[in-house]
Amino acid sequence: MPNTLRIGLVLYPDCMPAGLLAFGDILHAANRRTGQALFEMQHVGAQRGTVTCAHGLQLAVSQRLDELALDAVLIPGFWAESAQQVEAVLKAESQLLQALARLDRQCSVWSYCTGVSLAAAAGRLAGEDATVTWWLADALLKRFPSTRWQTERHCIFNERNATASGVNGYLPIAQALVERHVNPTAAHDLIRLMVLPRPTPSHDAFQALSLIEQQSELLRQLQIQVQKLPAEHITVQVLADALGVAQRTLARRVLAETGEALAAYARRVKLAQVGERLTFTDAPLKSICDELGFSSESNLRRMFKALTDLTPAEYRQRFARF
Repeated sequence: MPNTLRIGLVLYPDCMPAGLLAFGDILHAANRRTGQALFEMQHVGAQRGTVTCAHGLQLAVSQRLDELALDAVLIPGFWAESAQQVEAVLKAESQLLQALARLDRQCSVWSYCTGVSLAAAAGRLAGEDATVTWWLADALLKRFPSTRWQTERHCIFNERNATASGVNGYLPIAQALVERHVNPTAAHDLIRLMVLPRPTPSHDAFQALSLIEQQSELLRQLQIQVQKLPAEHITVQVLADALGVAQRTLARRVLAETGEALAAYARRVKLAQVGERLTFTDAPLKSICDELGFSSESNLRRMFKALTDLTPAEYRQRFARF
């Protein structure tokens, strides 16, 4: 069982809370997709109590920053239209800045939009590369010269901090976390379904295989096990043992719920992973074959063509999104 990443979502007066809520939803969806508590989040701040955020939305700070052992905190931005307004917020939030500065150095500090100014003022970006929204760049260059500010990069992930520009900066941070702690396929799946307009449909053979849309708990757990295992290690016995059911029971239930034999369904799930990588990456087929544990490229090509009536190269040409 992987360790749970404990993340504090930082609240302060007039902060923009929408990004925090969306960030939390994406990571909660990642927990549901994997069936594991990979991410644990709660609202934190300089003091406990109700915080009035932008647009009058009130949210409760359940714990002070100094009361928790956190792995990371996420600092949202605030509404500002000038460097003077940013400076005013930094002055008003001296207590929060002190709390952020006192965080254990092993605690990662992530920030986006104007929230990067709070991370910098707390001393968490000194000597680091960091991105900044273009209109604020000159002011932060003067105010925090030890930070290597960059305007051409939308998101920068360092060992102990991450910064992203724009009010949607929470998104690349959330995506990077899911890619790192789950896998790139899961990240694309979640972002595609929760954030972006629905793209061109994938091949008919892979419809209804998205875990986030899967209603059957048995099929969810079965898909998770198939995705974890190298293709050559997948057998009815291995899957039944992993799910704690008899082989005949598992085969009967899969046939009843999908209309497919268990072996055929498991093969389709595994080949859907191949399809995802062909769609979202430019990795050569040999790398995909090795990563997913197929016995050989020729065997993979044969099974993929039999299921989709397309070679992997033809599939990539038709469905690629990179």
